Amino acid sequence: MTAFGALAGKNALVTGASRGIGRAVAGGFAEAGARVALVARSADALAALSADIEDGGGRALPLTCDVTDPVAVRSMIDAAVAELGSLDVVVNNAGGTAFMVPFADLRFAGWEKVMRLNVDSMVHVIQAVAPHLLERRTGSVINVASVAGLGGTPGLTPYGASKAAVISLTRSLAMEWGRGGVRVNALCPGWTATDLNRNLWEDERVSASMMADVPLGRWAQPGEMVGAAVFLASDASSYVTGQTLVVDGGLTAG
Repeated sequence: MTAFGALAGKNALVTGASRGIGRAVAGGFAEAGARVALVARSADALAALSADIEDGGGRALPLTCDVTDPVAVRSMIDAAVAELGSLDVVVNNAGGTAFMVPFADLRFAGWEKVMRLNVDSMVHVIQAVAPHLLERRTGSVINVASVAGLGGTPGLTPYGASKAAVISLTRSLAMEWGRGGVRVNALCPGWTATDLNRNLWEDERVSASMMADVPLGRWAQPGEMVGAAVFLASDASSYVTGQTLVVDGGLTAG
């Protein structure tokens, strides 16, 4: 459940908003009072989410964009600012991986694909929105990382490395932009049951093995990331920057 009204009057942009954590966060932001620019490649999925948000009394702006294309990203940011008037919150959520493979068998093209989606796309969005945020001297940037970036991830080496890069990028930007009034934090989900990893959580043997190390003993649901995201986006976290907020059911506690 979100804190109703916590984002009233704020304008937010969420990438990867068509499904999973991004969809949940976008809906949660709208419920908390924000006007939300929804960014993803699927126009149909964005239209459906936009309709859901507006049916619930919220405001949504669907923006179709491939965030791995820097030219398209700049146009998308310009459109969001022109339509909403300003941006207060930017959530870089787009990302993922479509394969598991031992590192010795990894093709470099696969490494590049994961880095392009999880790191380069984030850089494109941040660079495009930077002049706007720094000129206004306010804003909250939330970069979605993963527990895979906090430790070793056999079979998911490119993914883990990309998420570690996201955490490092977050810390550096927080130090650069703090005096400019812009906060930058990372939201670090644990193993979350989304469509992208359905093959893992639907396989009872694999799922049981993965959950054996999670003190809460289960997968997270996408909606369980919303409260942390609203906190980082809202004035409740006005003195929080450069941090990695881990929401992992206790996985990294040991």
